[in-house]
Amino acid sequence: MDPKKIKDILGKTILDRDDILSLLSTDETQQKSLFTVANDLKKREVGNKVFFRGLIEFSNICAKDCLYCGIRRSNLNVTRYNLSDEEIIDAAAYSYEQNYASIVLQSGEIASHTHTTRIESLLKKIHQKTNGSLRVTLSLGEQSDETYKRWFDIGAQRYLIRIETTNSELYKKIHPADDNHNFRSRRKALESLSKIGYQTGTGVMIGLPFQTIEDLADDLLFMQEFGIDMVGMGPYIEHKDTPLYKIRNQLLPLTDRFYLALKMISVLRLLMPKINIAAATALQAIDKMGREKALMAGANVIMPNITPGKYRDSYKLYDNKPCTNENADDCTPCLEARIGITGNEIAYGEWGDSKFFQGRNNMSSDK
Repeated sequence: MDPKKIKDILGKTILDRDDILSLLSTDETQQKSLFTVANDLKKREVGNKVFFRGLIEFSNICAKDCLYCGIRRSNLNVTRYNLSDEEIIDAAAYSYEQNYASIVLQSGEIASHTHTTRIESLLKKIHQKTNGSLRVTLSLGEQSDETYKRWFDIGAQRYLIRIETTNSELYKKIHPADDNHNFRSRRKALESLSKIGYQTGTGVMIGLPFQTIEDLADDLLFMQEFGIDMVGMGPYIEHKDTPLYKIRNQLLPLTDRFYLALKMISVLRLLMPKINIAAATALQAIDKMGREKALMAGANVIMPNITPGKYRDSYKLYDNKPCTNENADDCTPCLEARIGITGNEIAYGEWGDSKFFQGRNNMSSDK
């Protein structure tokens, strides 16, 4: 592609679909300019800070049967687990003690009354244990509007539900054809969360089977049009115990998926300068410096895994998940050193609310 065209696109303040397609198609030399421009914009708009979200993967029990996922309901090779309330609260307290200021409660998708009322109880206990000092993000899939509202009223401030793809036909190809896997329901969930008042997050997988670069451009435009507050997206990595594994030879090489994911992060930063963008752990499964490279391409959030170490190997959405043999205490010193290399600083003690959300809702953070 003509280097002058890329330079001209990177000088624009508003990008159209053709511009996005051009940026996602940049070669190895041109993408360096994209990463640099996106990183500089991040520094100007949201600062040179990295916000930590302590990730607690508290259960791998899931009612969904997504064709790409290692913890899908039909996978009988998974050792299922469900942390006790005490283990979850201890992990949250660890995050508080480490001055992370934010946690993410994540599990397989369950919508039972027992599960939803348990989350209410956990939110109350976590706030009591940490003096209400932690921002809590929930990543618990599709629920009723009533459930979302109850959790919000108790004190969950953020919710992440990955739409996975905005192409409804592609969505059908990577999910079973039943009422439990409905594209419209997925999108409606995002709309409900935003209306209730959550800082609303989503994400897509990059390098899926059957996916085109046009699909990815449309994904980014959807996020911009929707007005999303935070995004967690990364490369699709196959899992051997899933139906889609049989067509793994049709996929882009892992390195191509990796750099395409970085380009998606950079272009999204150009489209939405003030949102929070996570450096996904899946990047590190391909490249040992994957998350650090994402920080230098426009990302500003990292989610250290603070799940008790003995459970981590059982929460594998994809193969080769990194850091499954570590304990929470192993993460912080390692991340401090790695993030220092990128020229960023860790924003200990800061909630790191989405500046886009704050501006849209005319609110300010206390921290």
